[in-house]
Amino acid sequence: MDLTGLAVVLRSALSHIPEERKAAEESLNQLQYMEQHLVRLLLIIIDGGCDMAVRQVASIHFKNFVAKNWSPHEPGEPQKILESDKRVVRDNILRFIAQIPPLLRAQLGECLKTIIQDDYPEQWPSLLHWIKCNLQLQDQQVFAALYVLRVLSRKYEFKSDDERTPLHLIVEDTFPLLLNIFNKLIQIMNPSIEVAVLIKLICKIFWSSIYLEIPQKLLDPNVFTAWMVLYLNLLERPVPLEGQPCDPDLRKSWGWWKVKKWTVHILNRLYTRFGDLKLRKAESKAFAQMFQKSYAGKILVCHLQLLGVLRTGGYLPDRIINLILQYLSSSVSKNSMYQLLQPQLDILLFEIIFPLMCFNDNDQKLWTEDPHEYVRKGYDIIEDLYSPRTAAMDFVSELVRKHGKGNLQKLIHFIVEIFKRYDEAPIELKPYRQKDGALLAIGTLCDKLKQSEPYKSELERMLVQHVLPEFSSPVGHLRAKAAWVAGQYAHINFSDQNNFRRAFHCVVSGMRDPELPVRVDSVFALRSFIEACQDLNEIRPILPQLLDEFFKLMNEVENEDLVFTLETIVGKFGEEMAPYAFGLCQNLAAAFWKCLNTSEADEEADDSGALAAIGCLRAISTILESISSLPHLFAQIEPILLPIMQRMLTTDGQDVFDEVLELVSYMTIFSPTISLDMWSLWPLMVEALGDWAIDFFENMLVPLDNYISRSTAHFLTCKDPDYQQSLWKILSTIMSDRKMEDSDIEPAPKLIEVVFQNCKGQVDHWVEPYLRITIDRLHRTKKPYMKCLLMLVIADALYYDASLTLGTLHKLGVASDIFNLWFQMLQDVKKNGMRANFRGLHDKKVCCLGLTSLLCLPVDHFPGEALERVFKATLDLLVSYKGQVAEAEKLNDAAVDMDGFDADEENEEEDSDKEMGDDTEDGDEVDSLELQKLATEARGFQSNDEDYETDDDYSDYDDDSQSPIDEIDPFIFFVETVHALQASDPTRFQNLMLTLDFHYQALASGIAQHAEQRRTDIEKEKLDKAATQ
Repeated sequence: MDLTGLAVVLRSALSHIPEERKAAEESLNQLQYMEQHLVRLLLIIIDGGCDMAVRQVASIHFKNFVAKNWSPHEPGEPQKILESDKRVVRDNILRFIAQIPPLLRAQLGECLKTIIQDDYPEQWPSLLHWIKCNLQLQDQQVFAALYVLRVLSRKYEFKSDDERTPLHLIVEDTFPLLLNIFNKLIQIMNPSIEVAVLIKLICKIFWSSIYLEIPQKLLDPNVFTAWMVLYLNLLERPVPLEGQPCDPDLRKSWGWWKVKKWTVHILNRLYTRFGDLKLRKAESKAFAQMFQKSYAGKILVCHLQLLGVLRTGGYLPDRIINLILQYLSSSVSKNSMYQLLQPQLDILLFEIIFPLMCFNDNDQKLWTEDPHEYVRKGYDIIEDLYSPRTAAMDFVSELVRKHGKGNLQKLIHFIVEIFKRYDEAPIELKPYRQKDGALLAIGTLCDKLKQSEPYKSELERMLVQHVLPEFSSPVGHLRAKAAWVAGQYAHINFSDQNNFRRAFHCVVSGMRDPELPVRVDSVFALRSFIEACQDLNEIRPILPQLLDEFFKLMNEVENEDLVFTLETIVGKFGEEMAPYAFGLCQNLAAAFWKCLNTSEADEEADDSGALAAIGCLRAISTILESISSLPHLFAQIEPILLPIMQRMLTTDGQDVFDEVLELVSYMTIFSPTISLDMWSLWPLMVEALGDWAIDFFENMLVPLDNYISRSTAHFLTCKDPDYQQSLWKILSTIMSDRKMEDSDIEPAPKLIEVVFQNCKGQVDHWVEPYLRITIDRLHRTKKPYMKCLLMLVIADALYYDASLTLGTLHKLGVASDIFNLWFQMLQDVKKNGMRANFRGLHDKKVCCLGLTSLLCLPVDHFPGEALERVFKATLDLLVSYKGQVAEAEKLNDAAVDMDGFDADEENEEEDSDKEMGDDTEDGDEVDSLELQKLATEARGFQSNDEDYETDDDYSDYDDDSQSPIDEIDPFIFFVETVHALQASDPTRFQNLMLTLDFHYQALASGIAQHAEQRRTDIEKEKLDKAATQ
């Protein structure tokens, strides 16, 4: 199709008639892979005589096609764009990037980013030369070169050292030219806004080039100084007044303010990443020392001058204020910088920082016009990153943390004076906004005030006198701030519990406030009070009311922090939530669908809806955990949750897949039975696992195990779908995939174990296939933990059916190799003398059961020398298992003793420490952690051996899960098997005993005695359990 015809099709794509628009889109889809199509689109985009709307449609199609098809996304995928077309695009996109309007340039800029990402430097070696040449020309050519260089440098912004090599050449070749251009631009008197655009591009190029490391070229003192002179010039010089927009949103985005922002941004980066002696490597300390000595102080002085305009009502964009305060916060910890700051500290604190902390006109406007947006901004982490108020709070926190002496007292005196003026003023003249700022400061200082006398002992009185009365304030933002501050101090030791109750009930009443932000802040504060509450009878009578108010608010606001409060309530009350569980899950499910629909309807919106959706699922999990001992409730809740699980186990649920798998786990383990509706989720999980969800394999292990172990009959008998076949298909695919790391496939052998352990005698036809893929992977794997996992599959197969398994190993020609490897692994020890493999209790037990199962095989299947070898190995393993169980019980008893030992004394010590303003002693924590570590090792979960990367990677799941072998005592099983051997073949048994030396005879006798003791203990446990029922 020629250009004219293509332009007609593009115009039709804009038609208001749906049929025309659809036909045009179908034509474009048919044309897109034709030779020269991409070139024709580009020619239309750059054709100044063509209608602008058509050019814009062409640019969008061009951008989308390039993003999708410029390079294959998968290995082996064919190229969809001819190399000749690519060459034409690369040549022409550079020529016209500066000439087209900004609207079109934005689209081509995205294309350029894709092309550079894929083609530079290998397929586009001439790009750097083109940039250098154009940097030495004039006007539009310089702009084009800077624009392209910005895209190129951004490619390497986050690259690690080994991937940044091309950047070094870029800097070497272009930075001298950039410096020259920068110098000329700075010297222009009364510069235009176009000059600002060029300087901003230079700043962005510089930023990308130094983001992770300073290139060697810039470490030359003369070169670096030349750049710093220009940046300090930009920092000091006032922004031109002429041309500044009146509209606040346009003003902060105005070119010269953008230049100022990037200048401050760059200087901050140099200071915080490269100018801090504590953070730098030894070889970089010279630069850090030079920067501290020559520039850090100058920048600080300039920053303080910039902030000074705020004292007289001057304008400074929020982002610049935020960046400057970040610089000041970083400076507080350095003595030389703090000394520079000290003379102006009072002015900074009380005339600049404090006013930033106060409620202002913009806050009031947003509060009144859009309270939902006010709430969103107040609890948005991203907003906090750019907020002057958050930066002001951070500065105050850092100041009292590093230089509390004097500064804390000064701040408190200032706050108390505000409280005093507020209390004394008549209602129409009360400084409400200053009181709001003072309360924010008190909340910000809470960690320090809770630790420091004389303030610590006055906190309760402060709350009663200055915070709680504001719950009745006529001013909404003060009621909200009172709720927030009350939550910050909910955990203090109240000398009068009536004050705690009063504060708690103030927060509860705030949940019914007419103003939305007050209700939201009250719910968040409620979480702290529930955590701090020692007598739940304070809350029980109003629990239904709290839940009702909570869900009313959830219907108004999508916020994950709201759900945290619900989780806290559920966590505190546990099984007592049972009467509310159904209603809670119903409300949370409805809230989840609402959040999901909101985020799907507006893909450009922030992530608050998606985060709130995740929060809803987490809260449902918390509820399910709290009612885990009440299985009948799960059957009632299942219909509510099933649609969520069915939808979110597809690609629609990738963002919440972990949370949904957790729901499936709870529903399949605690429900009385696994319903057919719940079984409908199995194909969805397996399909996702084979398609895109391999990263979630470990999380799928629990629900898949539950299906097999708790609904074994259905797993074995159902043929439509065939669950056995689908499991085999996915496990064989995963285990045979040579590209997958051992860590990716770890759950696969565990699932084979689950099948053999739960389906004993019913899956003979799967023994050989599963052994084949296990042995194939065993031959390829190098990592010890994976070898252990795969060997456990063989042990489980022997326990499942020793004769069938041994016959299969012989058939595959690997029996001798497998047993030699197994015995070698059993004998391997580390430098410290500990067993190198099969360290977990589960692992030892499975090995014992597998080896023991071989003892009864007839002589023609299992000759005498093999019998002797297996018998001795099993004895050694049983002794090791017995010792490890005893050690685990001993350490568990010690841990229980410690949990209950002098708890009151611990609390007294803790209170004493708090009174002295001291933190918990590290030593006690270390002892406790060491005890936990030893207990964990005794269970075989982890090791002191650093060479063994992930011991607990193959032990933790198995030791926590339940399986039919839990009821099998390996000592009794061994002794009974030996007795069976003695009865069935006395001669073979006698010959075996004759081969044992005194050591092994003693071991056998000890194991026999221990088995009898275990039999007695087990009977006693059964009787005790029956007596308590």
